[in-house]
Amino acid sequence: MTRSSAPGKVYLFGEHAVVYDEPAVLCAIERRAQVEVEQRSDGKLRVHAEDLSLDGFTVEYGAAADDRPDVDVSESLVTAATQYVDSAIEQVRDVTGDEVGFDVTIESDIPLGAGLGSSAAVAVAAIDAGTRALGTTLESDELADRAYRTEYEVQEGQASRADTFCSATGGAVRVEGDDCRPTESPDVPIVIGFDGGAGDTGELVSGVRSLREEYDFAADTVEAIGDVVRNGEEALVDDDLEEVGDLMNFNHGLLSALGVSSRSLDTMVWAARDAGALGAKLTGAGGGGCIVALDPTPEAETALSFTPGCQEAFRAELAETGVKRLE
Repeated sequence: MTRSSAPGKVYLFGEHAVVYDEPAVLCAIERRAQVEVEQRSDGKLRVHAEDLSLDGFTVEYGAAADDRPDVDVSESLVTAATQYVDSAIEQVRDVTGDEVGFDVTIESDIPLGAGLGSSAAVAVAAIDAGTRALGTTLESDELADRAYRTEYEVQEGQASRADTFCSATGGAVRVEGDDCRPTESPDVPIVIGFDGGAGDTGELVSGVRSLREEYDFAADTVEAIGDVVRNGEEALVDDDLEEVGDLMNFNHGLLSALGVSSRSLDTMVWAARDAGALGAKLTGAGGGGCIVALDPTPEAETALSFTPGCQEAFRAELAETGVKRLE
């Protein structure tokens, strides 16, 4: 039996535009998905999920492609809880050449689909635990690449390397196309607001793609997000948190123009700003989920906790370490 954990993340700048090889800056946060795997000889995959924004449940199914789980929950929830695990285990088998099955147990304090990188964290932790169970330990770069392939398959070619690289390596990272690297960042005072919902990442990414293909100004908006990121990087290097906050606000406006914000996200963004946050924006695909605010005081967190539609507000510490090998 082996166990691994991997952190979630927030985007300071650059979501959606990163899909089109514009840069993005992300920070890993100390909210983690933990995956435990135990080898089994019958080729089956058993997945038990807890705390993934749904009631815990267990599904078990065979190795054949058409042998799907038989469980009394909606198909969308089964897919959300198992599809990334399926693909991650295929990566494990590809690395090791073994066609064994696994019992997989997932415990996570990262809400599904909320913009905090839950699928990336699960993929990273599952691949790390699975390969180690079969006697292979991957370096962080290969682990990030294998997890990216997992998301790329599940998201039908619309994934970027950002989430999985950040989850595998930890800290603050810069991603531009296939170029992924750690980056310097001050100790940014991150506050997160969560509306209890989740956006459909695939649908939101497809919507931006359609806008970009139809309208030149939408393509220009995507490029403008890239410009915001570059200016944000300079502000981070200069430790100019006020400039970082202003640029986060600008980034949120551009994302709203692309149609990926929502009423609940906008409400939380303005609640944080009105409370004195240096900046606030949605994080991740949008459509619902989380916002990230920059505030060294307790005011934004307090304001968010009393904001209608905000289910949870919390301060997030930077996760300096990416994947952790627990057993």
